[in-house]
Amino acid sequence: MDPILTSIPLQDCPLCGGPAIMHEEGGWAFSVYCGDCGAHTALAEFRAAEERQQAAEAAAYTWNLGKVVHPGPGE
Repeated sequence: MDPILTSIPLQDCPLCGGPAIMHEEGGWAFSVYCGDCGAHTALAEFRAAEERQQAAEAAAYTWNLGKVVHPGPGE
């Protein structure tokens, strides 16, 4: 498993308290989502390998602040 996906600390979901999961989208962006309710962050994009770690940290930072989208009714 990629160490970036497991080395950055993530808080539990700000909406339901479920587990947070870091996800890499096709080698160009990262997001964090809840394994229980499906809440997620916006994508943090990167264009070069040198920007990859920074994008993962940006997605985690957004998640840990509680800035998430919930795919429930009305969204």
